[in-house]
Amino acid sequence: MKIFVGLISLIAVLLVALAGPLYKFDVIDLATAFAGFKFGLFAGIAALVLLAIQLLFKRNTASIGSALISAVLAITAIAIPLSMMNTAKNVPPIHDISTDLVNPPAFVAIAPLRADAPNPAAYDGIETAEQQRIGYPDLQTLRYDQTQPELIAATTQAIENLGWELVNIDTDKGIVEATDTTAWFGFKDDVVVRVTDNENERLVDIRSKSRIGGSDLGKNAARIHGFIKELDNVLAK
Repeated sequence: MKIFVGLISLIAVLLVALAGPLYKFDVIDLATAFAGFKFGLFAGIAALVLLAIQLLFKRNTASIGSALISAVLAITAIAIPLSMMNTAKNVPPIHDISTDLVNPPAFVAIAPLRADAPNPAAYDGIETAEQQRIGYPDLQTLRYDQTQPELIAATTQAIENLGWELVNIDTDKGIVEATDTTAWFGFKDDVVVRVTDNENERLVDIRSKSRIGGSDLGKNAARIHGFIKELDNVLAK
């Protein structure tokens, strides 16, 4: 039974862990990847139940090492999907985040790259803006004293530091565009940064949007927060 429990635990964690890479490299589609999450969760629960039965009724067939390894694998397979489900419940079910909800920065060079994406380049609209106001009230237009060229240069450096793919730099229009590819699933999310003059200060707005998916599990808001922190670090040097 020790081998059987260990095998179920291993299968459970593989179903969860490999869902992302298999989708990323076009081996399976997204629906199948998410199905892997579900079955991995169920397999992890089953493994824990079997492990409990083994420890209660067939203790002589178990060892501390094998039981510990099986438990860790099963708990991991359960914890990852449950964590994602919990995150989904606690963030707005949106995937288009902007610091300017009235006039969000528009994608220019990136727009053609999103032509076949399930989520269009256009802003998602009033309903999304209202949900963002509730979920991420801290995301607002930034104000800086630096010149527009300085901020464009700092934005470019921050994007490079974050490892995003630079797509477009237009100093005259005050626009920088980039694409961030997530590590696990390989999702491509696009970012546009807009720098505009406002008398004695410059206004910086950032927009991040997923190409696929309904809820982004808070990823785009986190990306904007990360960019702001990196931009401030660059400007402080």
